[in-house]
Amino acid sequence: MKRFCRITFNTGVMGGQACIRGMRIPVSLIINLTANGMTCEDIIKEYPDLDAEDIKEALQYASWLAREELHFAFN
Repeated sequence: MKRFCRITFNTGVMGGQACIRGMRIPVSLIINLTANGMTCEDIIKEYPDLDAEDIKEALQYASWLAREELHFAFN
């Protein structure tokens, strides 16, 4: 598993969702904002506790989760 140092999981924070550095800012929120056209700068203006590395790692984490692995068996 790839190591994500800024992604945290805590059952007492946002129900255990993947969050940024233990804050109540879920990775899914960052992905949603990005997918709907917000830039890194826009997101940081709305959530000043975040920095560019947080957003970058959230996107990397989402990419890692979405990777597709196909395994073929040849006879």
